[in-house]
Amino acid sequence: MTIRTRLTWWYAATMFVSLLLMSALMYREFSFEPQHDSLDEIQDEQNDLRETLRILLWCGIPSSLLALGGGWWLTRRALAPVAALTRAVEQINERNLGEELPVTGNNDELGRLTEVFNAMTARLNSSFARMREFTLHASHELKTPLTVLCGETETELRDGVLTKARRERATSQLEEFLRLSRIVDGLSLLAKADAGLIAFSPEPVPLHELVGDVAADAQILALAAEIKVELSSCEEAVVSGEPHRLRQLLLNLADNAVKYNQPHGSVYLSLRRRGNEAEFQIANTGPGIEASALARVFDRFYRGDPAHSSRTEGCGLGLSIAQWIVSSHNGTIAITSVPAKLTTVTVKLPLIKAE
Repeated sequence: MTIRTRLTWWYAATMFVSLLLMSALMYREFSFEPQHDSLDEIQDEQNDLRETLRILLWCGIPSSLLALGGGWWLTRRALAPVAALTRAVEQINERNLGEELPVTGNNDELGRLTEVFNAMTARLNSSFARMREFTLHASHELKTPLTVLCGETETELRDGVLTKARRERATSQLEEFLRLSRIVDGLSLLAKADAGLIAFSPEPVPLHELVGDVAADAQILALAAEIKVELSSCEEAVVSGEPHRLRQLLLNLADNAVKYNQPHGSVYLSLRRRGNEAEFQIANTGPGIEASALARVFDRFYRGDPAHSSRTEGCGLGLSIAQWIVSSHNGTIAITSVPAKLTTVTVKLPLIKAE
């Protein structure tokens, strides 16, 4: 129940009790008068009582209703700034922390509350900015030494005099260096995206061609585990966006569908037109995702069940990057899963009309 409704009920109850009390007092005043001997005096008192009850009926009740309506209107008007402040606070997220809430300037409790909210969001915005700067600088500083380590390890592997044990260690080191490089690249990309440093140059993109190419790439990725890749439908769909980012999105989803699958499993891809949207779906027959984990799959570095994640390479940034790419193209992405049966990722992007 809202505050306005609660105050209205309290006000109505007060008015009703007051009306009952006034009626009881008036009834007592006219009922307990001493008896008069004169019939005319008794008749006059009864007439006065009826007149009083008539006044109470025709004036007291309408006045009470008018006071109730006025009280409701005043309460609504008094709480309107609270409703406006609530709507403004609901729109706050990590991307618009720098925007201040409108201040009424009345120098009252609501004005003070708005100032407190603005100070809080300013502190949060400053903290997020420092985090983004740290991630950007750290990822930039890590790229050079990782590139050097990868180059030195590759040079060492090309040396023909290495022993078998040393070659295996060098190969393992190179794999870890490459994995760190992917993590650094992902962090750098997301940090730049959060800071608004990545500019988009949208153009018409034939999404059906990208889906066909990614389906072929997924078949190559699935060869080692003997996973079947099936493109069930690929309708023509043209969207506005960047081909590089959209291809990165589809490859991330296809790579996940192959990695988080079971041997001899299946991957199903489809692209269909749904009204004004292009709907891309990719499903796999892997272990699935528990219902309690579905809400966190797009969080950075979240990899679900540790038992499954420990056996699968990855850094937990793929779905975060996918979500950013989809939102940057004004689309939506969602995941549904039936554990041990089928996990489906659905991406919807707005279509553009063919000229």
